[in-house]
Amino acid sequence: SRAIKTNQDLLPETPWIHIFYNDFWGTLLTHSGSHKSYRPLCTLSFRINHAVGGMDPWGYHLVNVLLHAAVTGLFTNFSRILFGDGYWTLIAGLLFASHPIHTEAVAGIVGRADIGACLFFLLSLMCYVKHCSTRGSSASTWGWILGAGLCAGCSMLWKEQGVTVLAISAVYDIFVFHRLKMHQIISALYKRKNLTLFFSIGLLTSWGTALLGVRLYWMGNKPPSFSNSDNPAADSDSFLTRTLTFFYLPTKNLWLLLCPDTLSFDWSMDAVPLLKAVSDWRNLHTVAFYAGLLLLAYFSLKGSSNERECNGKTVMNGKQNANGHSCHPEMEYKTLEVKSSFASKEENGLKKHEIQKLQLPSTENIVILSLSLLIVPFIPATNLFFYVGFVIAERVLYVPSMGFCLLVTVGVRALYVKAQKRFLKNLVFCSTAALIVFYGLKTVVRNGDWQNEEMLYRSGIKVNPAKAWGNLGNVLKSQSKISEAESAYRNALYYRSNMADMLYNL
Repeated sequence: SRAIKTNQDLLPETPWIHIFYNDFWGTLLTHSGSHKSYRPLCTLSFRINHAVGGMDPWGYHLVNVLLHAAVTGLFTNFSRILFGDGYWTLIAGLLFASHPIHTEAVAGIVGRADIGACLFFLLSLMCYVKHCSTRGSSASTWGWILGAGLCAGCSMLWKEQGVTVLAISAVYDIFVFHRLKMHQIISALYKRKNLTLFFSIGLLTSWGTALLGVRLYWMGNKPPSFSNSDNPAADSDSFLTRTLTFFYLPTKNLWLLLCPDTLSFDWSMDAVPLLKAVSDWRNLHTVAFYAGLLLLAYFSLKGSSNERECNGKTVMNGKQNANGHSCHPEMEYKTLEVKSSFASKEENGLKKHEIQKLQLPSTENIVILSLSLLIVPFIPATNLFFYVGFVIAERVLYVPSMGFCLLVTVGVRALYVKAQKRFLKNLVFCSTAALIVFYGLKTVVRNGDWQNEEMLYRSGIKVNPAKAWGNLGNVLKSQSKISEAESAYRNALYYRSNMADMLYNL
């Protein structure tokens, strides 16, 4: 309603330039009541939708679905760089296409901000990948990095978290393209032949700093303010409560990616009860979550395994073949020694960047990149640098879910490679196929909840009963179902007795 129906920036009589001075809801950015959500490109897309089809929702939904299809195609294309042309790339693409966590972003019109940001996020990343592959051999390489910077800016203008693609590009360059380990980064600083790498990283850092600085200045150098019901933990007077709850919330978000069984249109208020004591059993989930992440990151960054997989096969000492796969089909359970990416000599008539282009990244490389894709775009939602206006928002997981899908795929591939018996290999493959099917079925079911407001609010009663019953009461009242509306308002007040608007409506 606020982003489209009552947003004056969508009307033809409003000068289009106002879009770049107002927030996502049409409020002046410097206004004290602004949420500081600066997404002018998303608002511009709504304005185009309004100019073509008015308030008919069909066109808005069509654009969202087309954008999701484009993002899925780009993500699958990016996965080819990591997994090659085999079925692992297909699995990664299908996981992303079918994941139920995307339903809010695609079926909810305002979720377009996340889809559009992800689209330019991937375009920026692909441009930087091209920059890496042509660096030192083509004059167009700096055109590619310019394209990466411009697409990163566009991604940020769709939604704030889009600027994090610059950090992901740096991770790709260091850990995937150059295959450096943590202990090699310092020594690499002293090698003159690595100057182009660190010059590229410097450009990414400078551009990211400039984008963030301009955005902070444009929003009046003030963070947004939210009501305590939007983010109860941020409003808590107890440092222990805030700390325990903020550390727990990423764990809850990861669970939604792993098992999206219970989804909701709103996770504010008491949908996630505050953790007020160390004795709360949910702290065990927090400890397990961070321990798992740290172990995964440690072994990936430190690991020096000579083993490399290619399309689900482990190979060794094979020459680079013509299709870009560093493997021999008949040598399935061997290992491959990958030459250092900083080798100064030419080998087999191929230059360094050409050799790198033919090699697929190792499992460790992909895990590092996947963890970065999962964590870094999610950081703005962690309340680490500033408080946000929500507890959990499923649409915020649209970009981080790319890292999750890559992690699942590389994990399944590792299990497939390690399995010695054909039965176990088939079991891994069939289990992955079943996961994709169940994700798809859950997405279909969840789309049914987004058919109309009444169904959406009824589906959220289990997670956020106060908000769901209150919104449902408003819908029923508009339908002149007075007795049902009264019952809904009373239910809302049962769960949260201090809601003034519910008391007034009742």
